[in-house]
Amino acid sequence: MMLPEPDAVKLGTTCQAIRGGERGMTYALWIVQALLAALFLFAGGMKLILPLDQMAGPVPLPGLFLRFIGVAEVLGAIGLILPGLLRIRPGLTPLAAAGLVIIMIGATAITLAGGDVVTAVIPLVVGVLSALVVYGRWRLMPRRGVAGPGALRRGGV
Repeated sequence: MMLPEPDAVKLGTTCQAIRGGERGMTYALWIVQALLAALFLFAGGMKLILPLDQMAGPVPLPGLFLRFIGVAEVLGAIGLILPGLLRIRPGLTPLAAAGLVIIMIGATAITLAGGDVVTAVIPLVVGVLSALVVYGRWRLMPRRGVAGPGALRRGGV
């Protein structure tokens, strides 16, 4: 005759499964963040380094606007990695990812306005991945840093 497992054993197994799932989600978020950071660091760096005449696309954009987008992309890439890595203000990571989502919405719209529907899928996918980082770091797996979870809202540290 089999005896039922005590509740403590069941609870321990459940907690281990949850922690294992959390660990997997953390790894997945870090991988996506690293890939996005590399992509935005490259794209933003190119917008800062290349001469303006070489960055002409299907829709003409002002040169200073392209430089601004390049700076925003580089800062967004840094914001995806450094706060969590250094554990200083990790609440900035979802904010950086949200800023990159806004940039990708604009990139998708400009690509569609240029008449290139197939190429518009690339910034759309990058924007969706950035939105997943926002959701994952804000709701699913918020990182706790030196200042604590609500310090960004309170204006602490």
